[in-house]
Amino acid sequence: MFFILSKTLYYFLMPVTWFILLALLAFFTKKIIRKKRYVQVLVLLIIITSNPLISNELMLLWEVPPRNIESIENYDVGILLTGITQMDKSPKDRVYFLKGADRVSHTVQLYKLGKIKKILISGTTNITWDGTFEKMKAHPLEKVLLLYGVPQKDIIWEDESRNTYENAVYSKKILQNTFLNQKYLLISSAFHLRRAQKCFEKQGIKIDTFSTDFYTSDRHLSPRSFLPSEYSLLKISILSHELMGYLTYKLMGYL
Repeated sequence: MFFILSKTLYYFLMPVTWFILLALLAFFTKKIIRKKRYVQVLVLLIIITSNPLISNELMLLWEVPPRNIESIENYDVGILLTGITQMDKSPKDRVYFLKGADRVSHTVQLYKLGKIKKILISGTTNITWDGTFEKMKAHPLEKVLLLYGVPQKDIIWEDESRNTYENAVYSKKILQNTFLNQKYLLISSAFHLRRAQKCFEKQGIKIDTFSTDFYTSDRHLSPRSFLPSEYSLLKISILSHELMGYLTYKLMGYL
């Protein structure tokens, strides 16, 4: 039920959903004054959500800033959160990445530089709409790590979790059973890392973080900063989704 509710709220918060709703209200409303107000709000909402400068600044406020790799201490376990692969694409002879592939590449970089000794992949691979999932013999990210040259002995896979809360719950079991009282580094997308860190800390896991997969760029002004962009709409949608997820998790007691 929680899985379905979270997905439903995501679509409700998308700017495009509100564009359609306001357009329908304006079309079907007979009163001229209300019709004009709906159109005005629609235009204003489009201007705000499609502006690159505004979307970048809002996301900068939320994303966990990047850390210089040289400043990173050495950790016993790097926890790599999943959710960045496309499972319903054929042929099945390769791994199809969604946005966020640098979660993996940066994890490998940390491993190769000796910053992490083991890599714990946390997350199942194939989740259906109702929240059920099918287990697989090997995770796509494990295949990629092996291609990068990470030895099998240094890869652990937690294959039960379906969301960030369960990432923390099931990873905790592995950490307590195999890597008790060691140093852990949580690796995920910058926009998602606040919620993920809180989930792990709620489970009593002392953990540091490493941000990847940024939606933001460094601050700079150019003519393009003021031109409408569909990518800005995407960033606002992602941010809205994450803020709602954070609030929902807080209400559920997961944080």
